[in-house]
Amino acid sequence: MLWTTVLGGSDRGVGHRRLGYPVDMAMAKREKDRLGDDAFAFPKERKEPLTDAAHVRNAIARFDQVSGVSDAERDRAWKRIAGAAKKFGVEVSEGTWRELFES
Repeated sequence: MLWTTVLGGSDRGVGHRRLGYPVDMAMAKREKDRLGDDAFAFPKERKEPLTDAAHVRNAIARFDQVSGVSDAERDRAWKRIAGAAKKFGVEVSEGTWRELFES
C-alpha cells in the first residue's frame, strides 16, 4: 500500500514513511501480482482484490464496472465478496449483486 507523509508528501503524492495515511487504495502492481487467484472477486480477470475491508468496499462500489463476465461469474464473485465482507466486518445490505442495480 502507498503512504504519504503528514506534511506535503512527495511531488508524486507518495511518501517514503508509513505513517498510517493511505494515499491511494489502489494496490501496487507488484503486490497484486503476488496474490493468488482466490484473493480476487473475479479471479479469471484478477479484478477486485479482497484483501481487507477497504478493498471489499471498493469491490462492491466497482462491481458494475467489471466487463466481459457472465452472470454466473458475477454470482460467484458476489459470494466471494460476501465472504470477505463477513471476514473483515463490512456490512452489506444487498443479498445479491442484482440488488445493486435496482433503483
